Amino acid sequence: MSAPKSNSAAPFYETKSLDEMSQAEWESLCDGCGKCCVLKLEDIDTKEVYSTDIGCKLLDCASAQCQNYEKRKTYVPDCVVLTPETLGQISWMPKSCAYRRLHEGRGLADWHPLISGTPDSVARAGHSVAGRIFPEGSVDDADMPDHIVDWDTE
Repeated sequence: MSAPKSNSAAPFYETKSLDEMSQAEWESLCDGCGKCCVLKLEDIDTKEVYSTDIGCKLLDCASAQCQNYEKRKTYVPDCVVLTPETLGQISWMPKSCAYRRLHEGRGLADWHPLISGTPDSVARAGHSVAGRIFPEGSVDDADMPDHIVDWDTE
């Protein structure tokens, strides 16, 4: 006797590779945590990259959302546009990032909005930088090392 068949198909993020996804599917993977949009510091000797608790000038500190996502490269030329091709080259992406998790074959976290059905699950699980960061320009460059934060919890 065979197992009963499910009436629903598996979600796209379980059946497609990252490079097979439509633009809308790709964009829906972003959980909106804002971790990739905080300023980074790089150790010139070791090349290690450290995240801070200082948001990019376009990152809304209260919501962790980009204030001009479509034109972000115009205002922040070094903003990294994540693609399936660039993902493997960006070692500083947080371990909790859906793109990184899928790239590494780990699936989405149970708190991801595509799993939970609600965007506030990211903050409830402690993965959003919303309300936990300072705006760019509010911290002196010399004080930036004092703002290094390990957002890399899973």
